[in-house]
Amino acid sequence: MAAQTNPWVIAPTEERNPDTVDIDLAGTLDMLCMINDEDAKVAAAVRAVLPALAGAVDLAAVALRGGHRVHYFGAGTSGRIAMMDAAELVPTYGTDPSQVVAHHAGGLEAVQRPIENVEDQEVGGADEGGELLPEDVAVGLTASGRTPYVIGALRAARARGARTILMSANPGASFGTEVDVHVGVATGPEVIAGSTRMKAGTAQKMLLNAFSTALMVRLGRTYSNLMVAVGARNAKLRGRVVRILVEATGLDPEVCAVAAERAGGDCRVALVSLLAGVPVGVARDALAASGGAVRQALAIAG
Repeated sequence: MAAQTNPWVIAPTEERNPDTVDIDLAGTLDMLCMINDEDAKVAAAVRAVLPALAGAVDLAAVALRGGHRVHYFGAGTSGRIAMMDAAELVPTYGTDPSQVVAHHAGGLEAVQRPIENVEDQEVGGADEGGELLPEDVAVGLTASGRTPYVIGALRAARARGARTILMSANPGASFGTEVDVHVGVATGPEVIAGSTRMKAGTAQKMLLNAFSTALMVRLGRTYSNLMVAVGARNAKLRGRVVRILVEATGLDPEVCAVAAERAGGDCRVALVSLLAGVPVGVARDALAASGGAVRQALAIAG
């Protein structure tokens, strides 16, 4: 079924903002204050949808624990934010690049150079969404809640047996009823009508940051609030691993450096070895049995 769009019904982000109608007459500082005042509304709008976001995180955690994947779909600003979030999970949490994959309408070329018509191609999204497997999770990002590329991707993914999540700046988006979870954040009219790279984009960045961070915590990629799924692949990271081990254990840096070396630079292996008082081989086996989660590995090793 093709996405139906009434051109006379506008999304909330397209409405005119009554608080910024004179922005072109304002001095530079007053103009920036108007922008900042609008930005300040985003955090509260995101907080209001955290229950829905929690449901999205739990869906994704089940998928990744089961060996399935999470896919982001977006166009323009939404797609670029999705690409950034997926890419940064690899160095930050040591994920496999195939676990969280971002798809941008028009491909990589459209990330660097806007190709406006690709977001209207529902069939393009359907082609990409149709590649998902049952139990995968598809996350669609669209400020309006009705971008054809995103709708096509999520419908095709759902037909394949994947779970679907929509993140939009339009709580009343009709497509929200077709997905498992709709995270519809009410950011309201933009400072400049329709410029969704502003409040709507900020909200999507906040939502994806929170979504992927909570997902990594749920998967045991942290210990307490420490980023422990990191390997010592260069001098900077070797220093970071030692600092993390010192914070987590309270031991001397020299002791932690030796443990990290024995663990081959694997922070989690060194951490379990130090906290449980076991050889690195036992720590590595415990982590394998726990799916990489440090706290469960400590219970197994200890």
